[in-house]
Amino acid sequence: MTATPPPATRIDGKYEVLREVSRDGNVTLSEVRAAEGVTRTVAWFSISSPAGRHVFHTYRAVLRALSPAGLTDVVARPGAYYTVWQTLAGSPLDAFVAQGGKKPVEAVEAVRTLAGRLAEHGYALTDADIVVDGHAARVAYLRALDSPRSAEEVDSLNAPTLTALNGGRVRRRRQPGAWLTFLPGLLFLGGAGYLGAQAAQTFLNPPVREVVDVSGTDAKAAAARLSALGFRVQYDYGQAGGRTIGSIIRQDPPAGTNLPLGRLVTLTVNNPPAIEVPRLEEMNVAQARDALKDRAMVLGKVVRVDGTLSNTPEGRIVAQLPEAGSSAQRGQLVQVMVSTGISGKETWLPLLTGLTAEQAKQHARAAGLVVTQVREQPSEKQPGTVIDQTPAAFVRVEAGGPVVLTVAVARYSAPSRPADSLPLPPVYVPVTPVQPEPAQPEAPAPEVAPTPDTTPADGTDTPVTPESIPATPGTATPEPETPAAGDTAAGSRNVTFRYTFPADLADGSYSVVVRDDSGEREIMPAADAGALRGLAATSASTSVSGDAVFIIRRDGTDFATVTP
Repeated sequence: MTATPPPATRIDGKYEVLREVSRDGNVTLSEVRAAEGVTRTVAWFSISSPAGRHVFHTYRAVLRALSPAGLTDVVARPGAYYTVWQTLAGSPLDAFVAQGGKKPVEAVEAVRTLAGRLAEHGYALTDADIVVDGHAARVAYLRALDSPRSAEEVDSLNAPTLTALNGGRVRRRRQPGAWLTFLPGLLFLGGAGYLGAQAAQTFLNPPVREVVDVSGTDAKAAAARLSALGFRVQYDYGQAGGRTIGSIIRQDPPAGTNLPLGRLVTLTVNNPPAIEVPRLEEMNVAQARDALKDRAMVLGKVVRVDGTLSNTPEGRIVAQLPEAGSSAQRGQLVQVMVSTGISGKETWLPLLTGLTAEQAKQHARAAGLVVTQVREQPSEKQPGTVIDQTPAAFVRVEAGGPVVLTVAVARYSAPSRPADSLPLPPVYVPVTPVQPEPAQPEAPAPEVAPTPDTTPADGTDTPVTPESIPATPGTATPEPETPAAGDTAAGSRNVTFRYTFPADLADGSYSVVVRDDSGEREIMPAADAGALRGLAATSASTSVSGDAVFIIRRDGTDFATVTP
């Protein structure tokens, strides 16, 4: 919310601008004509942040404590922060200090007293426009400070003026009848003797009174009551839940005690440690009540105000008192102003993509909208940045509506088990190609002895069997060939699984099996997706028969296939 001097010829609809006097930081001084026709000076404060509002409210508290003679009005509401000053008769302080001749002692004392009052609140004489009229010194205008000055800074700034006053000639008041001053002295001596006698009697025989019960009452009222009875009072501090801050928790001696007059009564005041007031702006009333409850504070008066000037949606808090970040006590009431909505106004959002969620919320607040939901979505974008928005950019919507932001989060998720316990793919073993054996020269065919004619002489057909063939000396009967152990079965081959898992592999447990004519068997045990993302996996050589295929399974379900 930004408060700037209105371009019209009137300020806040009450003061007609005659001319602009000066600009100092965020303060614009303008000479104006009030409704009654008199001339005034308006100091308009341009407020654009909670810190600026806090500075103005602190300044307003100082004005109320000092009650400057020139101040006629202080306004502090959303969109309008200003003070109104009237012109005072008299000589400026600088001219009064510089004038020759003797200065009235009453006027000098008035300046010193005013310097002390300003110093109590962290202000120096140079922070105010002071006029001296006769024997009075009055503040015609006081400039706001971002923070109170230290005592050392105030003394340093006041030193030139006060030194000039102390070093100048002072015209003291003439005391008429000074020659009669000895008469009060005589009367004093006589009265002192009488009072001394009475005091001795009172000291030796002091009257006794009963200590009244002041528990639960305000500390100042309790002290005044006991003092009126003739007791001395001092404060001690403690804390008690459920008691009003500043009230009396206990007293010593307790109520009902008979105590000589002038004796000390100690009152313990409920003074719990200060806490910081939370920021309630942009919350609704229920959220504010919960936030205050967490700090042991209480929601006070709720004032309904128009939210058009501040672009605050209906039901959202526009301002609070005390301000956010200020110190308060437990149980303290916090008053809030709640928007009644933005009257007949449309608005729109700029493109929020790429901004942080907090920056996007600020844009929504400035547009009179409120972020009601922030969703997270895994993305390759920078974590924490906005990747989508509702409503879309530059679409006109009614002010006060909701805004939904989608924010990027990292895709990576930490493994549920230590890295050294995660299963890894088998180590790749390169396949050694089989070298063909060199061709051997063919051995000469063994000479076969001529087969004797086994036909019987009588010409009958008799079957010939191997047993009936005589063995030839020097040769072996051929045995049927048997495959050597370890020879590969007919139709089998060796294959290798090669696959690169994608970098955005979905979460789950992955395993690899091979399927061929002989069935399925696992070649890579189950492993978590976090250990496999971006991994180029290669298995050892595997023997398969017939048509074969590698199957990648995620949580027991087929995820992908690889043909060797």
